[in-house]
Amino acid sequence: MENTNMQLSKTHKPQYHLITVYKFVDIPSEELKKISQEHLDFCRDIGLKGRIYIATEGISSTVTGGYWQCESYRLYLENSKYFKNIEGFWEKSTPVDGHKFPRMSVKVKDEIVKFGIKTNNRDVEKYKKKLSPKEVKRIIDEKDENYIILDMRNDYEYRLGHLKGAIPAGTVNFREVPKLLKKYGEKANGKKILWYCTGGIRCEKASVLANKIGDTEYYAIDGGVMGYVNSYNDGNWLGNLYTFDDRISTFIGDKNTHTTIGECVYSKKLTDNCENCRYSPCNAKLIADKKEFKSYAGFCSLECFEKAKKDLLIKDISWDSLNYQKIRNDSKSNPKNKEKNLELVKNHLDKTLGKKEFNHLNSQKETEIIEY
Repeated sequence: MENTNMQLSKTHKPQYHLITVYKFVDIPSEELKKISQEHLDFCRDIGLKGRIYIATEGISSTVTGGYWQCESYRLYLENSKYFKNIEGFWEKSTPVDGHKFPRMSVKVKDEIVKFGIKTNNRDVEKYKKKLSPKEVKRIIDEKDENYIILDMRNDYEYRLGHLKGAIPAGTVNFREVPKLLKKYGEKANGKKILWYCTGGIRCEKASVLANKIGDTEYYAIDGGVMGYVNSYNDGNWLGNLYTFDDRISTFIGDKNTHTTIGECVYSKKLTDNCENCRYSPCNAKLIADKKEFKSYAGFCSLECFEKAKKDLLIKDISWDSLNYQKIRNDSKSNPKNKEKNLELVKNHLDKTLGKKEFNHLNSQKETEIIEY
């Protein structure tokens, strides 16, 4: 079933759009500061919010705004010196119910994809290999054994949702990819590797490096996962899609094509819901049923639960009656109240947990592959 836009929950109203685009293009380093400031001024003037990274290797842009704001941005890019002919501006767009970023940010970076190795337009054009969503659909539908499908995202992203037939690549950081190419090549055993990430940018750069130095053929999905789910509502995407904005867990498909595969960290119950551990130093991404998350006071593990009772580094949340920031401030400004406050928090959290036991003794925080 073809799909002209990502299948979102009915609660999302398409007055706003989330735009995710990138382009590898050579930009002189001496122009970066000027270009980034002009970009920031324009985006603020028209009311966009989001984050944009600009480097000598190109641009990566994720913004939200109304239709005409986004169209104005498209025209701005099209009339710029370096960013014209950006692919998939509207094809990869997603209808959303409002701004998904608190502000507009444009930053100059060493790379638009944090990889540890810079690329250039010449290598991108020579070594990149991309498959269209249509060809990817064929590979999945026909179970084409000439390809191995690798999910290059974080483990929690894979567990929340992934393409049918995909296996996790086991990367902790994209800078590990050069070291892992031999491992991937051995796993492929003469087959082609189709790897994917959310928007396509990470895997396009990775495929350039891999095809430049390796014997195995590496392909990225044109437009990444976003390109696929915006093209097809066919059930080949299992579960929800993790997104690096305030949607976090995005429903894909409809009641006929959606399959929930996420398992609650507490009960193994199937759920599409994502949370963050309330112990601030941890902040682990959790797949967790809402009621279960609340019943465990929002902690991922016994370690975080016990540490939180000692240092009070607990994030406030609407369903918890205690104001932890206020308690921390009181303990700091009135040291004599610290023991009383610690006892208050301990009794409150112990009562919330009751006789339940955590499945995990240690923090579930992962070393993350960051989005840019």
